[in-house]
Amino acid sequence: MTTWIAIGVTAFGCYAVKLLGLSVPAGILERPLVKRLAALVPLALLAALTALQTFSTSELKLVVDARAAGLAAAAVALLLRAPFLVVIGAAVLVTAAVRALAG
Repeated sequence: MTTWIAIGVTAFGCYAVKLLGLSVPAGILERPLVKRLAALVPLALLAALTALQTFSTSELKLVVDARAAGLAAAAVALLLRAPFLVVIGAAVLVTAAVRALAG
């Protein structure tokens, strides 16, 4: 039962945040600082999420394993301007290969 309460509270909170965002006056959204923050904050959050998921464990320890090799392969594919699916495929293949070789 508490799970459903948490889901309901989360859904209501998400709706409230969206409603709050729609009620912000356009004059505030047109400021250069707000525009810059809106462009950079999602990028910083995505980079932090990627680093956390790549280099951490469930015991909150820093590790370098097959996931790091996959991330490196994706970075190389991005530098070569490969299409998105190729980037994902390269990361998956390298991660799987390193895991298979490492045992």
